[in-house]
Amino acid sequence: MTVKPSREDLLACLRIERWAAAMAELEFDSMLEMERAAVSIATPLTEAEIDEALAAHPRIGDRAKGEGVEARFSAAEQKASQSPDEALAARLADLNAQYEERFGRVFLIRAAGRSREEVVAELERRLGNDDHAELAEIADQLRGIALLRLRATYEEALA
Repeated sequence: MTVKPSREDLLACLRIERWAAAMAELEFDSMLEMERAAVSIATPLTEAEIDEALAAHPRIGDRAKGEGVEARFSAAEQKASQSPDEALAARLADLNAQYEERFGRVFLIRAAGRSREEVVAELERRLGNDDHAELAEIADQLRGIALLRLRATYEEALA
């Protein structure tokens, strides 16, 4: 089966207008074909595009606002990283604040499948990045999140 993705579905996967418009012009016969195009079109991402995409992501540990597809994706992705450990939650909040002060944007990580401890360790590590290295890491995380969301949206149709 051939799939032509909708712009709205694509924006729920990666909220970058240029990327969604380019992807929406294509038709795909397989998930692999879609994933390859998605990564290719999203490489590289400009700093403005990174900021555009980050505007749709809540702070790690916070709930997304609204009830739309993006909010549901975010809640599901962050579910594994929830923890009743109050000290760990406080550490995450402190590191989030440090990150935002250091880089001027929210910390983004592909949270799906990661524990709260792993998220905190990555946040600690990434605070040591310079601006260029951190932008590259954010772009990579955005591409990874987009692929997970594309699979969740289109994998059954392309099976």
